[in-house]
Amino acid sequence: MPKRLPDDLLARVRTALERQSKGMTLAELEAQLADAVSRRSLQRHLPEWVRQKEIRADGQRRGRRYFSIAPTRGTVLSPPTMQLNLEPNAPEVERGIPLSTLGQKVQGLVRRPVAARAPVGYRREFLESYIPNETPYLSDALRKHLHGLGQTADSWQPAGTYARDILDRLLIDLSWSSSRLEGNTYSLLETRNLIEREQVAPGKDAKETQMILNHKAAIELLVESADEIGVNRYTITNLHALLADNLLDDPRGTGRLRESSVAIAASTYVPTAIPQLIEEMFERLLTVGEAIRDPFEQSFFLLTHISYLQPFVDVNKRTSRLASNIPLIKRNLVPLSFIDVPQRAYFEGLIGIYEFNRVELLRDVFVWAYERSANAYTAVRGSLPEPDPFRLQYRSVLIEVVGAIVRKRLPAKPGTVKNLAGSLVSAADLDRFSHLVQSELEALHEGNIARFRLRPSEFHNWRETSPRRRSSRPPTG
Repeated sequence: MPKRLPDDLLARVRTALERQSKGMTLAELEAQLADAVSRRSLQRHLPEWVRQKEIRADGQRRGRRYFSIAPTRGTVLSPPTMQLNLEPNAPEVERGIPLSTLGQKVQGLVRRPVAARAPVGYRREFLESYIPNETPYLSDALRKHLHGLGQTADSWQPAGTYARDILDRLLIDLSWSSSRLEGNTYSLLETRNLIEREQVAPGKDAKETQMILNHKAAIELLVESADEIGVNRYTITNLHALLADNLLDDPRGTGRLRESSVAIAASTYVPTAIPQLIEEMFERLLTVGEAIRDPFEQSFFLLTHISYLQPFVDVNKRTSRLASNIPLIKRNLVPLSFIDVPQRAYFEGLIGIYEFNRVELLRDVFVWAYERSANAYTAVRGSLPEPDPFRLQYRSVLIEVVGAIVRKRLPAKPGTVKNLAGSLVSAADLDRFSHLVQSELEALHEGNIARFRLRPSEFHNWRETSPRRRSSRPPTG
């Protein structure tokens, strides 16, 4: 009986060819795919695939070599946000991401032309088959590896302590990298100037500026409310509301589950448009996600299933990326900034989820991305001075007092501080605490107000009414 050809034979051929920039001969392909296809079958199919422009060929007879063809430029976004162009020659960028054997197989499947991939809808069994703490996506070895990378000296501290220490850097890195994955053209330096000094980059679309500022607000929510957030409806919907602010055609869609259909460009996946099913599966997603004990498994679960369900009319992927940081920030682990993540690798991982419910490719990208983040923030945290025990002791009171002075535009005098903090700070420490408040007010600028849970408008109003602040400038460097 002749050997039955595998359904993904073309994908296997394309994968083999993509690894060889100089192409492959028939004999080389035969040797590479000996377990899947015979030489005669290859001889029959290769010319057909060349005619269909699935692959290309150069040369004649025995000297004929076959080459991969880069996928056509496409988009992977839910309308109505800006269109994101995927670079067709991304393999050069992706070489730094080691793919597992299963990850390579998923990559082969998603790199087939859209016309060769069957249309699929939302499969509720993908979520329903997941049992918290019994059927993890991340193996024991992977979770151990990630814990080794992400552990910090602040594990015993209140939730969010580590993220607050690196907040200035995290705001810039995560806002920029997450926005870049959506096609935002702000540079890292332009993002820093926007976040720290409110300098809008010239020539940029207003939506791009808004997108980055929305990320900043959402990250501040995660960090400054670390002891209150969780895998629950309040946190996820409010994350979406902050990320989608002023970016939706209908502002009533911010923080609300959608009641209309959405499309995923360059994919055959069609998310469900049934409001009752969206509501049911969103609640199940939260219940299952909240029950996951391991923070890295929980992080990857949220990244996967919020993107897959597409519970909102838009801004779903951004919501999933920030939501994936909830368990990391709460446990004082190194956060996931998505810095340097190649667009194509990330979106192909998502297509593997959308169309095949295969997590392996996105999992490979997730692990690589976390390794990058851990290396970056370990270096940043290692360069910081040891925390001041006095400041740590009165941290919550300091936030309350500085916030009250700015919001109410009170005079920054020792008497004011003592009136606000007299019952919260010991009498022996009041003078020192007053000096600490004074130094914090002196150093306050747009780039660090999140530490005191202040809004930009509150800071600006205070600065304009304070003679000392009116002529001040934020620090540089």
